[in-house]
Amino acid sequence: MAAKKFHLGWFTNFTADEWNTPFGNGGMPWDGKFFVEMAQTLDRACFDFIMLEDKLAVSDAYGGTTEVYLKHAHGMVPKHDPVPLTVMMGAATTGIGVVATMSTLSYPPFMLARLSSTVDHLVGGRFGWNIVTSAEDGAARNFSLDKLPPREQRYEVAHEYMDVVLQLWDSWEPGVVIRDRETGTYGDFTKVKPINFEGQYFKVRGPLNTMRPLQGRPALLQAGGSPKGRDFASRYADAVIAVAPGPAAMKAFREDIRARAAAHGRNPDDVKVMYLVAPCLAETVEEARAKHARMLGSDSFIEQNLAMISAITDIDFKKHSLDTPLAERLTTNGEQGTLDSFQQWGSNKTLRQLVVDASGGIVSSVELIGTPETVAERMGEVMAEVGGDGFLITTPNLSVNRRTIIEVADGLVPALQRRGLVRTAYAHSSLNENLREF
Repeated sequence: MAAKKFHLGWFTNFTADEWNTPFGNGGMPWDGKFFVEMAQTLDRACFDFIMLEDKLAVSDAYGGTTEVYLKHAHGMVPKHDPVPLTVMMGAATTGIGVVATMSTLSYPPFMLARLSSTVDHLVGGRFGWNIVTSAEDGAARNFSLDKLPPREQRYEVAHEYMDVVLQLWDSWEPGVVIRDRETGTYGDFTKVKPINFEGQYFKVRGPLNTMRPLQGRPALLQAGGSPKGRDFASRYADAVIAVAPGPAAMKAFREDIRARAAAHGRNPDDVKVMYLVAPCLAETVEEARAKHARMLGSDSFIEQNLAMISAITDIDFKKHSLDTPLAERLTTNGEQGTLDSFQQWGSNKTLRQLVVDASGGIVSSVELIGTPETVAERMGEVMAEVGGDGFLITTPNLSVNRRTIIEVADGLVPALQRRGLVRTAYAHSSLNENLREF
């Protein structure tokens, strides 16, 4: 079966670029201009969106210390707030969506609904919210908690949180603003109504005191790997961020999400499943493989990625031997779905092999190493097997440099466009509309 047209996003965060690599930008300054230029480049390449991951603590999960995180900086610390950066990126672009990660732990529902509505207007209806509940006890301790509530309870809170936020966005009906000069009436008060929400965790009068979001509501993204996470994502998300060990697992995950979405009364086609991948590009396949091998063989690669998966899952992987298979199936109150994707239980792989195979568990196990033409061909083959809906480009440590951005935007994307696999222009002005275009 031939691949249909699919979507492209980029997954990164507001941290230092690859500051100490040959093509890095030195990790300074912190004015956001590097990322604004990145968004402009991806806008030119007609990406659906650029998404900024976020965390709310300086982790000490790896080895019980913050040393590794501050030593490497890549993808972890320092990490600035993504929301102001999305405003800067949106102001400098015309078509690409800008997505910020915001946690239900850190924002009262009213404030998140209000902030999202404001940003959606500032960026012309191209804002998206990546929904997270936070999965680190370190983050909980920054918000007056000793530790995170159990994962089951976090999802209970998150469902009620979404109920509040969605009602707040709807507290302004369409057509509130009439600007009638003859009567001196700007807005119709009969279309702005309190929600008077009273639940187990939240009590919110409403209505919002901001305008309804330009899109009605921002695009919603969520990474749901565990059964509870998948159910949450399929109920609310417009795009689901996913990691899977190969095309067969990718297909099974997508079919599960679509079935869950249908069970929630949604059109499965409105829920886009996008897989994290980290292409490695060069002018020849041999050069790309050598480039990839150099990355895997670097002294810091294993340490950086184990530190990252430790931070995500709240498990200290420094305690485990690198060159023996994991002795037991690990569980966590953190991101269990990410942990399951990483450990590939039953594979009998060593910890080192798991890091090499899946870049610390943050990308899907799909080999995309080669020239722009060969990688584009493989992406088309994978999407044809999986059925859709797109890829979320990233790097193994989330940090980027200009060379990598240009290799994708001016090499890989044109190769995909020549095959009719991705868009060549934006058909709509809003992120939600562009996601539902195909």
